Amino acid sequence: MSKMVVALGGNALGKSPEEQLQLVKNTAASLIGLVRDDHQVVISHGNGPQVGQINLGMNYAAEHGKTAAFPFPECGAMSQGYIGYHLQQSLQNELAKRNMDKNFVTTITQIEVDQDDTAFQKPTKPVGDFYSKEQAAQIEAEKGYTFVEDAGRGYRQVVASPLPKSIIEINSIKTLVEHGDLVIAGGGGGVPVIKTETGLKGVPAVIDKDRSSALLADNIDADKLIILTAVDYVYVNYNKPEQKVLKQLSVEEAQKYMDDGQFAAGSMLPKVQACLSFVKGHPEREAIITSLNGFDDALKGNLGTVIHG
Repeated sequence: MSKMVVALGGNALGKSPEEQLQLVKNTAASLIGLVRDDHQVVISHGNGPQVGQINLGMNYAAEHGKTAAFPFPECGAMSQGYIGYHLQQSLQNELAKRNMDKNFVTTITQIEVDQDDTAFQKPTKPVGDFYSKEQAAQIEAEKGYTFVEDAGRGYRQVVASPLPKSIIEINSIKTLVEHGDLVIAGGGGGVPVIKTETGLKGVPAVIDKDRSSALLADNIDADKLIILTAVDYVYVNYNKPEQKVLKQLSVEEAQKYMDDGQFAAGSMLPKVQACLSFVKGHPEREAIITSLNGFDDALKGNLGTVIHG
């Protein structure tokens, strides 16, 4: 039995409730081995498309006099509940098919960030849908949002992405895990909050879910951090004739490849950075980056890039 944090990538979720529910059913089927083998598990997930859609929809309703405007942190909390509900239900249904029993719970998670983090001066985290250049310019002018061009696919809103400092609900998460419950926590990287003289206060930002998953794994003293994405392995010279698969990586090797600019800033780089923050100084830990479809094989040691301290 292992204690682990499993971070789901965007390919495990959908862009609409209908699409997401269908994709999450497939995700649940892939994760069922965790329950079968009686591991202690926390599942985290991204929320980039979902929180952007919720934010845009709430703002649209407010502009048309249908509801009050909702701040971005509240939209993040909504996305945690909505995605957690789909994951809980799908996992429970998969277990029922197999006559298995397990408690699942979603913890709406607040994560402290530093209000002086330089990320607040330079928003970089894409959220929501893609827009044409003209549509993005219009929304920028009307709402003051920041948009950037995203890999030739159109323009997306970007928000600040500060580093996570501490997990507010960590004691509750630990208690649930030790009790044997499967916990869904840190959704979307957690709702970012700062500590003020009057208490906690939400801030408009999105924490990278891989970085917060690494912090969560460290805080519960997990054996493994598993980051599920769209590819089976980490590669160097990705999509080039000299592409090379990386099956094992030491901290030193990973750092060298990062220094050489081998990992894309918006995709693989934060995943590798998150893994390093979890395993560095802990030779007993390992982090794995692999695909959702290859998850079972990765648990058996037959697939995925393993990063060790």
